[in-house]
Amino acid sequence: MSIRNLDRMYGPRSVALIGASGRQGAVGHVLLANLLGAGLPGPVWAVNPKGGEILGQTVFPDIASLPEAPELAVIATPPQTVPGLIDELGRRGTRAAVVITAGFGELGEEGRKLQAQMLEAAKPHLLRIAGPNCLGIMAPGKGLNASFGHVQPGEGHVAFVSQSGAVVTAVLDWAVSRNIGFSCVASLGGMSDVDFGDMLDYLAADPQTKSILLYIESIRDARKFMSAGRQAARLKPVIVIKAGRHEAGARAAASHTGALAGSDAVYQAAFRRAGMLREFGIEDLFDAVETLSTRSERRPILGERLGILTNGGGVGVLATDFLVDEGGRLAEVSEDTIAVLDKVLPRTWSRANPVDIIGDADAARYTHGMEALLQDRNTDALLVMNCPTAVVNNLSAAHAVIEAAEKSSKPVFTNWLGDKGARDARAAFQQHGIPTYETPTGAIRAFMLHVRHNRNQRLLLEIPEASGPDRAGHDRATARGLIEKALREEREWLSEAEAKSLLAAYGIPVVETRVASSGAEAARIADELGYPVALKILSPDITHKSDVGGVALGLDSAEAVSEAASRMVSRVCRFHPGAEIEGFTVQQMVRKPDAYELILGIVDDATFGPVILFGQGGTAVEVVRDKAMALPPLNRVLAEDLISRTRVSRLLEGYRGHAPADRDAIAMALMALGDLAADHPEVAELDINPLWADAEGIVALDARVRILPAKSKGTARFAIRPYPVSLEGELQDREGRAYPLRPIRPEDAPLTDELLEHTDPEDVRLRFLSPLRKLPRQLAARLTQIDYDREMAFVVFTDETRKEFAAVGRLSEDPNRERAEFAIIVRSDLHGHGLGYALMKKLIDYGKSRGVGEIFGHVLRENRSMLNLCDDLGFTRHTIEGDPSLVETRLKLG
Repeated sequence: MSIRNLDRMYGPRSVALIGASGRQGAVGHVLLANLLGAGLPGPVWAVNPKGGEILGQTVFPDIASLPEAPELAVIATPPQTVPGLIDELGRRGTRAAVVITAGFGELGEEGRKLQAQMLEAAKPHLLRIAGPNCLGIMAPGKGLNASFGHVQPGEGHVAFVSQSGAVVTAVLDWAVSRNIGFSCVASLGGMSDVDFGDMLDYLAADPQTKSILLYIESIRDARKFMSAGRQAARLKPVIVIKAGRHEAGARAAASHTGALAGSDAVYQAAFRRAGMLREFGIEDLFDAVETLSTRSERRPILGERLGILTNGGGVGVLATDFLVDEGGRLAEVSEDTIAVLDKVLPRTWSRANPVDIIGDADAARYTHGMEALLQDRNTDALLVMNCPTAVVNNLSAAHAVIEAAEKSSKPVFTNWLGDKGARDARAAFQQHGIPTYETPTGAIRAFMLHVRHNRNQRLLLEIPEASGPDRAGHDRATARGLIEKALREEREWLSEAEAKSLLAAYGIPVVETRVASSGAEAARIADELGYPVALKILSPDITHKSDVGGVALGLDSAEAVSEAASRMVSRVCRFHPGAEIEGFTVQQMVRKPDAYELILGIVDDATFGPVILFGQGGTAVEVVRDKAMALPPLNRVLAEDLISRTRVSRLLEGYRGHAPADRDAIAMALMALGDLAADHPEVAELDINPLWADAEGIVALDARVRILPAKSKGTARFAIRPYPVSLEGELQDREGRAYPLRPIRPEDAPLTDELLEHTDPEDVRLRFLSPLRKLPRQLAARLTQIDYDREMAFVVFTDETRKEFAAVGRLSEDPNRERAEFAIIVRSDLHGHGLGYALMKKLIDYGKSRGVGEIFGHVLRENRSMLNLCDDLGFTRHTIEGDPSLVETRLKLG
């Protein structure tokens, strides 16, 4: 991932347009007009072999004749000329280019070859490319409009990044009419180089960008996207519109999990895991822009309880219905507020939320109603609605709303219904930065956008308790043997017995299943197991046994088993005549009358890698389609969140005499599947259906596992880098004493607080540059819930009990891996043993293994022990401009 030279792309001091045209309406003419009209402080040069003058600008015949190297080049020439132009620009010193031209990867093999040539030409010069086949880019606050869009957007704090140029022009046209501005607009087009991951990293650090809106058709690099997305979403709202939700032809899937795991469902899981907000239609996109543009840091939404003030009872009820449909909460008006409103409203007011102030409500009535509701502790935000009437002036009511809203610390949303009669009021709201929507649903959707963002932030910052499946207890050797046997025999599917053995190796309870080669042997096994039993056909060619009559349940004698086996073979031969029949599986019937039927599974998505599925199971699983998906790795909190997103989760809580199911056991099974996917990349699909769950626990009744040769090693295909087990080890101090060491985990937050308690306050101040006795919850979560793909923190334990930290060392990479910042803290009573020195060497070695160019740290000038340690390891000292109390220490690794 890289943001290298994106500052040149979105804040250039000079721009050259290669392919400028004097022909009115040509792309090269529109591009030049937009560049000149945007107000770039530096020069804009036009290049065309014909020379001359266009729009009052001298036209240069070629790149070589330009006065100097442009920081940004915009290319609108035939595709076959582009690789040569990129090479020439790079040699001249240009470090960023926007390729407007189409005719590359989208045109097949020849276009892909041309695109590869373009990228090869850029590579030696580290020249970054936006496009090809794009509308262009804009940074209104920096006077840049390198696009052929038809409007010039204003300056604002919303960044809009889109694969589709057509969507960009539609959004800009809509936004300009509403005086909504942008910090950045990027049309990525073919994404040959700069993609969503790069833009998320760049915009996360951009102080002018307060929120980010993405229009996505596809993701090129899932891990890069997820890593950048999670980082950006921690800092500012990220909203996603994803096109292509329904595939024209869904791929045939042999397992239920494969059939349920459509591409869009996986994208939904990815967005949720990254902390992003998902919207669906173009209308939602417009509403999202409106909402983000008026987002106030001074008036954040701190809760989920919405008050509604309206002069029309009917529309208030409609808004309430939609709020409930969206999972929102209606505020309960307190008795004190009702008493206040009784004094200022007509006797016929609703005396409940929604607060109906009656159709003849004037400006004063709106003011009184708003003041009372905004002061109510039960209300976190307020929606004010107005239906047009001939009795009162709705514009005066709007001004009253504006005045009351500006006095409050709580957010206010408005919905003035109608068209022509509501335009002036909406314009007034927009002028004062108050969110306004044309429909009740739009206003509710905007409020819920904030609510869902807050929920996602809580999920990102959640600190799970220290529990979960014991990874050391997994029988990886048995699992590996089963998988390698199938690969040697060139079988895609494990047998039912093998599949259950694989699950048992990862601690998931299964029904004992034995294999019989004939009906007679099946009867003997049934006698040994005890009746009643279930009998199933065993065939490598049949995965859905029920579909061909390959399952018989509740058999209560040897004769019944033998007869069922004979009938089963006949049915299977009739329905699936080519199937190879290896025999039968026999298992004792499980009696769990109150058990819930669930499905758990793994599917290997082409873009995001392994995905975990949970939902309501049974034979009707694909009809019911009650499921949710999540990207591994999972911890307890994420597993619980996955369960809660299904309808069956409400049944699992218990109802009408049915005891609640053991949700802990279900969550642990989901986490075990995440571990299994991490340990065995050959598992392409896995189905547990049904998994029975009741108050006593869980048991897997049937399972299917598909095995394919691994395309990559270990967890390289994971969209989120899992916990790196391979980095566990030990650290030795100068006396040779060994301390257990491992990467930090989310559940380590309490141990981090204990480390501070055992550390002298002065040592804590030197580490954190401020006195702390306990980390704030948000900071604790940030330091323990890290993205292992861009940051590492090693924790060192005092002894093998692993109950207390001796030290923590951290290395945080920048997106380019050019630099990484270190931080170390050692418990005060363990100073003087060389533990900090050993931990710093560990960080240096890790940085080298990651290809980091340089590590650095900001150290207080008075922290002589750390400065001396860095000196001993070869660091150099540098002053920090503007802060004489700090020293920057640097060590080159490359």
